Amino acid sequence: MEIVLAAVVAAVVAGGLVLLLQRGDRSGVVAHAAGPAPAPARAPVHEDRDAPAPAPAPAERRDPAPVAAETVSDIEHELRERRAELARAEERVLAKEGAADARLGELDRRERSLDDRGRNLEHQAEELKQARQRQLRELERIAGLSVSQAKQILLKELEDELRHESAVMIRHVEEEARRDADRRARNILSTVMQRVAGGHAAETTVSVVQLESDELKGRIIGREGRNIRALETLTGIDIIVDDTPSAVLLSGFDGVRREIARLTLDKLLQDGRIHPARIEEAYYQAKSEIANHVQEVGEQAVFEAGIGSLHPELAKLLGRLHYRTSYGQNVLAHSIECAKLGGLLAAELGVSVPTATRSALLHDIGKAVTHEMEGPHALVGGELARRYKEAEAVAHAMESHHNEVEPQTVEAVIVQIVDALSGARPGARGESLEKYVKRLRELEEIAQRQPGVEKVYAMHAGREVRVIVAPGDVDDDQAALLSHTIARTVEKELEYPGQVKVTVIRESRATDYAK
Repeated sequence: MEIVLAAVVAAVVAGGLVLLLQRGDRSGVVAHAAGPAPAPARAPVHEDRDAPAPAPAPAERRDPAPVAAETVSDIEHELRERRAELARAEERVLAKEGAADARLGELDRRERSLDDRGRNLEHQAEELKQARQRQLRELERIAGLSVSQAKQILLKELEDELRHESAVMIRHVEEEARRDADRRARNILSTVMQRVAGGHAAETTVSVVQLESDELKGRIIGREGRNIRALETLTGIDIIVDDTPSAVLLSGFDGVRREIARLTLDKLLQDGRIHPARIEEAYYQAKSEIANHVQEVGEQAVFEAGIGSLHPELAKLLGRLHYRTSYGQNVLAHSIECAKLGGLLAAELGVSVPTATRSALLHDIGKAVTHEMEGPHALVGGELARRYKEAEAVAHAMESHHNEVEPQTVEAVIVQIVDALSGARPGARGESLEKYVKRLRELEEIAQRQPGVEKVYAMHAGREVRVIVAPGDVDDDQAALLSHTIARTVEKELEYPGQVKVTVIRESRATDYAK
């Protein structure tokens, strides 16, 4: 390509030189043929001194022959340089072509070598495949089993081996986790639990007012029942006057209202005057006293928990929990106990003690208004905390202690833990006989529906389940897996305080006779 370009350039330069020479020769011939130009006619002379002088004659034209010679010399010099450059370029191109040919030859040799290797590998793979097939046929002939049968036997052996290893691993992990958990929890919970104690309060929705004599029952009822109607209308509590000797029963689910009714009736009995006007007067006096008492009890709870200042409305709601029970446990006492546990546990774990203590004290405050606001008491409590400008961390821990909201902080988890600890300790809560029997029955049913189980006994108030299995159907490894399965099923299906211990018993007997 470079050679052709150089040739084109040389042709163009030569053509330009020829045209230039032809133009110079033509100009000389025309000038020579025309001769000297005729002189112009002389105008009559008028002596006029002011007229301008005549213009000088034009200079003669330069001969173009020397210019053309110089141009030809320059062009020839440039052509020689271009030829030399083209020669060098041609040499480089030839060298590159030689190198390219050598590389192409090497690539061809490599390609042929790779093709040969590929064919050899395919041949060897085919030979290996045939050899494997011959080996499988020989193994089937020797063992008397097909490939599918051998696979099933191998998978069965692997399954049994893996089941055994998994059972051993589960036992090992559980023992290790139990030892580690006991070691860590002992240092924390022993410090926390032994410093908090509480009594058992009987669950009740009924208050009893003792009377000096049964004659007072008629005065409480009044003429045509006007006195008892006035009491029930004002207090919102059912007043039961029956055959119980020297006693009147006050029935109602609102503990504050029930306490106001009890105090009102006490005042009336002490005064001796029982009529609608006096009943109304005694009711408002009792209501005022209970309101003051509620405020004092709430402030005392704040002081005992050591959380500093609290909004007066929250302290009032906290005091109302004094008249509320849950499974026989006084809710205010439970809240104070949780606050102490939460503070100690937070200090042991190195998190915010004020946040944990405050959240634990207020976590059940929604129970004070559950008859006034709809929704779970945990969410209601969180809403109340935000309304009275409590910190978001406190509100979140309150509303997540029953998992209505997913816990996001360590303090929220601490509130869950102390709530469970306070409710699960012995003597903290009572439970109705019906619920107790139902829980035992459900525990036994969960264990009974597992394969290989012969007998199930729920013991220790539903805190332990002993499962007796058939030794011929369940081996030692399966017994370990069975206890794990029953425990996980109980966690998913039942709600219970504390923990439930699952014990699987497998009895092995060896019998022989001496003759």
